[in-house]
Amino acid sequence: MSFLGSSIGRLLVNHKNAFTQPSFKNFTALAKGWLLCSGRHSISRVIQFIPESWGSNHSRFYNFFSRARWEPDDLSMHLVPMVLELIPEEMEVHASVDDTLAHRSGAHIWGAGMHYDALRSNYGRGAKRVASFAFGHSWVIVSLLVPVPWNRSRLLAVPVLFRLYRSKKTCPADDYRKRNELAAELVELLCRWLPSTRHLRLLGDDEYATKTVATRIASLEKEVANERCRMSLPETITLCGPINMKAEFYAPPPPYKGRGRPRKKGQRLPSPRALAENDSMPWETTTTHIYGRDVEILTKTQTGLWYQSMGSRIVRMVVTRDPKGRIDDRAYFITAPKVTAEQVIVGYSHRWSQEVLHRNLKQHFGLDDPQNGWWRHPRGERRDDRRPGPAPHESRGEKAATRTVPFVLVIYATVELWYLTNGRPAEDVERARARAPWNVRKCEPSFADMLAAARREILFPELFSVTASTTGCLEIDLDLVELLLAA
Repeated sequence: MSFLGSSIGRLLVNHKNAFTQPSFKNFTALAKGWLLCSGRHSISRVIQFIPESWGSNHSRFYNFFSRARWEPDDLSMHLVPMVLELIPEEMEVHASVDDTLAHRSGAHIWGAGMHYDALRSNYGRGAKRVASFAFGHSWVIVSLLVPVPWNRSRLLAVPVLFRLYRSKKTCPADDYRKRNELAAELVELLCRWLPSTRHLRLLGDDEYATKTVATRIASLEKEVANERCRMSLPETITLCGPINMKAEFYAPPPPYKGRGRPRKKGQRLPSPRALAENDSMPWETTTTHIYGRDVEILTKTQTGLWYQSMGSRIVRMVVTRDPKGRIDDRAYFITAPKVTAEQVIVGYSHRWSQEVLHRNLKQHFGLDDPQNGWWRHPRGERRDDRRPGPAPHESRGEKAATRTVPFVLVIYATVELWYLTNGRPAEDVERARARAPWNVRKCEPSFADMLAAARREILFPELFSVTASTTGCLEIDLDLVELLLAA
């Protein structure tokens, strides 16, 4: 059975209209090689896992990223409906936005620069705050959160939209856009693709749950009275995120009495920090199930206007406190004032699946491995002297740099979508615990288990067909084959 005839290959056929016929052939071949590749996922190594391509010119796989005619947004446009099919109609669509750093090395890499490395920074937890920076590509990613059948309280992040952020020093002034501006562009694109009957809840940290994103979403509204009104979000889109403890909070404006300009906001309300320190308002004890366990949290709530960021949209603010005092007081907001404090906390906790996505992409799917940007000097000419810092040669590697990571993210999403519809979680958990009996807490499949199952789906039919045609025997030790693949 061919790769496109498998259950995974049939998912990739949905992207056929985004490519020409030769490019689609290269797309499916690279997808198969990326899934089967173990170790470092460089393009030259991925090609070695595509036996049908052996003997052909390997440059066609490099040209697929640097020269072929296709756009990453076209893949996203086909991917979003596939993800929405797994989200029940009665359920609100959750989306998460965040950025991640893909490390690169080398001088001739287009779009690379020095970026803040959150994994190597200590956020001031030690004796001295250490802020680390690393060279590479910074990608803004929007994911749809899909419920999993084996755990009703868990949502799985499926990446659907992506943009490369370029630092101000390495980007022309006319092309420079902040990360939250890129996120706003992606969210607007997602809103246009969503059916009118679906409600969207957008989750973001303090960099993305901002006025920039809110204003861009509000531009979708047809009725715009003035520049201030553009800060009002559509009722079908809810924005949720953290709020600064010193944020200015106001009551809704009083009724208009017909004289002078109508007021935009009412009297000043306590800020999140003032609300937390107000002893006259008691804390409410809430037990919520977040991050896989029941947690007791103290909460205070307040509704009003966070005018500086959300404009005239009434929001609910939730201030939280750890009863044991291990975590500082924090505050969150949501542009749906009727939502309870527990729903706000549980809903925002689902954003953690985006961090798990970034970890899986780097540890199991080789997000940091492709180089994208090395070039050879023309024959007879000397290569220019290397100098420190990014020094890309003209625009060489631009398409490869902006296409490789989206390709990886689409294949990653395909693995998740395939497993949610064709996976066997109970069997995979049992198989994993048999190999690691000390891992007594494992009760759900990880992405590594999903990837191993996808590799079995691709390889075992081919192994069966080869064995039957050569020896007439169909007995294969599946566990032994999987161990050999891991080796």
